[in-house]
Amino acid sequence: MKPDVLIAYPVRPRQMAQLEEAYTLHRLDLAEDKAAMLAEVGPRCKAMVCNGHVTVDETFLAQLPNLKIAASSSVGYDTMDVPAMTRAGVRLTNTPDVLTDDVADTALMLLLAARRRLVQGDRHVRTGEWGRSGPIPLTQSTAGKTVGIVGLGRIGSAIAKRCAALGLVVGYYGRSEKPDTGYRYFADVVALAEWCDILVAATSGGAGTRAIVSAAALEALGREGSFINIARGSVVDEPALIAALKEGRLGSAGLDVFENEPNPDPAFRELDTVVLYPHHASGTEETRDKMAQLVVDNLAAFFAGRALLTPVN
Repeated sequence: MKPDVLIAYPVRPRQMAQLEEAYTLHRLDLAEDKAAMLAEVGPRCKAMVCNGHVTVDETFLAQLPNLKIAASSSVGYDTMDVPAMTRAGVRLTNTPDVLTDDVADTALMLLLAARRRLVQGDRHVRTGEWGRSGPIPLTQSTAGKTVGIVGLGRIGSAIAKRCAALGLVVGYYGRSEKPDTGYRYFADVVALAEWCDILVAATSGGAGTRAIVSAAALEALGREGSFINIARGSVVDEPALIAALKEGRLGSAGLDVFENEPNPDPAFRELDTVVLYPHHASGTEETRDKMAQLVVDNLAAFFAGRALLTPVN
C-alpha cells in the first residue's frame, strides 16, 4: 500500500503528479472541513507537504500523532514550532539555495525601482502626463552609494555581490562578523542604517528578528535613504515604516513582504514612494520547480531510509 501523505499546501503540477504516483494523498488544502479530515486521516499520515505559510504548532501536531516528516516548499519556517516538532519526533525539511538567485535579483529590482521611481515613471508615460507636463522630478543615483544588508547569509551574500557589481559600497549586520567577505561589519542595525544610503533586510523571520529594523533604524536611514525588504514583514516595524514614508522622513522603499499577507496595510497603496511586490521574489517557473522537487526528493529519501537532503532539525 502507498504511504499516506497529508497535503497542507500543494506543490507544482509536475511534482504533484510524482507525489500522486508514489503516495496516497490527503488534500487538506482543498478540504471544506479541515478538522474533520484531520480527525479521519491525521493518525494515518507519517508525512506532510507544507510551506512557510502553514502554521505547525503543538495543537496541529496533536492531530497528527504518527507524523515523522514535514517537507516544506519554502526556505522560511517562522510559522513552525521547530522545538515542538523535534520533541514530537518530526523532521522538517525546507528548500534553501535553489531560490537564492531569484530572491537576490528581486532585491536589486526593488532597489532600482524605488530609487529611480520606476512605477511613477511608467504611470507618467501611460497616462500621457509626460506630454502634458514634462518629465518627472529627478531621482537618486545608485552607483557610489552605500548599502547595508541585514543578514549576510546565502541570500544576503548574493545581494551583496550584485550590489558590489553595481558600484555600491557594502556593509552588513549579522550575528557574527565574517572577515573573509571584505565588507564592513556593524554590530548594530541602527549604526548600519546611519552609515548606509540603502538598507536591505535579508534576515530570517521569527521572534528573534521581529522589528529588528526599528523606528530608530528607519530614522537613521533618513530622508534620502531607501529600505528594501525581501525577508519577512515581521523584521521591520511596519507602522513606523508607513509613518516615515508618509512624513517624508524616509526617501523610498521596495517591499516584497508584509506583516499581513495577502492583505497588507492599505496605507501602502496611498504612498508613491514605495514599490510593492506580492511576496513573489522566488516566483519563477524554474525556481518554484526546483523548490517543489526538493519536497519530492526529501520525502523519497525519508521513505527509503536515506539521509534527508535539506534537514532543518
